[in-house]
Amino acid sequence: EGMALPQRILFTPEEICMDWQQEQRPGAGLCNLGSTCYINVILQCLTYTAPLANYLLSRDHSQLCHHQGFCMMCIMEAHVRKVLRSSASVIWPRAVVKDLKFIGEEFEPDMAGDAYEFLRCALEAMQRACLSGSSDVDISSQTTTIIHQIFGGFLKSRVTCLRCEAVSDSYKAFLHVLLDIKAPSSLTTALEAFVTSKKMDGKYGLKCSKCEKKVTASKRVTVHHVPKVFTVCLERAADHTGKKISKIVEYPEYLDLRPYMSDTAGEPLLYSLYALVVHSGDTCLDGHFFCYTKASNGLWYKMDDESVDNCGIHTVLRQQAYLLFYAR
Repeated sequence: EGMALPQRILFTPEEICMDWQQEQRPGAGLCNLGSTCYINVILQCLTYTAPLANYLLSRDHSQLCHHQGFCMMCIMEAHVRKVLRSSASVIWPRAVVKDLKFIGEEFEPDMAGDAYEFLRCALEAMQRACLSGSSDVDISSQTTTIIHQIFGGFLKSRVTCLRCEAVSDSYKAFLHVLLDIKAPSSLTTALEAFVTSKKMDGKYGLKCSKCEKKVTASKRVTVHHVPKVFTVCLERAADHTGKKISKIVEYPEYLDLRPYMSDTAGEPLLYSLYALVVHSGDTCLDGHFFCYTKASNGLWYKMDDESVDNCGIHTVLRQQAYLLFYAR
C-alpha cells in the first residue's frame, strides 16, 4: 500500500521471541565511570528488552560476524551476557565507554550526556552493525534487520489539500517516537495530539499536484505499522536553554495503540510497560538519570548505577518519566 516491498528479508520476524527464554533474578548494576548514568540507564533498558536479550544471549550475531574493529552488536552481546549471566553484582561497562565516539561523535566519556540521544545513537549503531557486510541493500530491506524487526514501525503522513481535497500519502520508518508534553498531562493525550491533523499554511510552500500551486493543507501523522517494542520519549526540554518541563505525565502499565493507527478498526493492540528512564534535576543540561526495569522473573527493580533494588508497580507508575518502553 504505497510502500516499496523489501527485496531481501535480513532477519525473519518469526525468529523473534517476545517472552524471556529463561527466568532468572535481575542482573548486575552498572558502575558510573564519571558521568555515565545516561549510558547506564539505556544499557539496562536494552538488557531487559526480552526479544533483544534472547537474541544476544543466543550468540547468533557474533558467530556470524566478520566485522573488523568496532561492532555495536558484538559489544551489546558481550555486555548483556555479562550482566545477566555472571555472578557479579556490579559490572564496569568499559567496552561501551571506550568506544563511545563510534556510537555518537557528540559523546565524551567524562561529559554528561542525554539518555534519549544515547538511545537513538545506540540503536543506529546496532542497525549499522546488522547491515555491515550487506552491501547494496535497498532502503526497504534495511528495515528488516533484527533491530527494525523489534523496535521499528512505520508512520503514515497524509497531506490533504484544503482547496481541492487531493490526498497524498508518504511513509517513514521509526525506531522511537518523540512526544510533545507542553499541554498534555498523560501519555494517551500526548498520543492523541500526535495523531491530530495540523493545518499547514500555503506559505510553507506546500504545492498541490492537482491545483499546481501553493495551497493551505492539513497534515495528519498516524502509526501505520506497529513495532514489537514501542519506545517513547516525553520531550522535557521546554526550549533550547535547557529549561525543563518537570510535570508528571501519567502513563499506563498497559497501552492500546489501536486508537493512534491509520486504521482504527479491529482488535486492540495491547502493549505492556517493561522499562522507563527518569531524569532528576532542575534543568535538562544537568542532573541524574536512573531507570526502572521489569526483570525476567516478572518483578520490577529500580536501577540506579550500581544499585539494583526491587520495587512495586505503584512506585513505577508515579515517576516523572522521560523514556518509556512498551512491549507488544
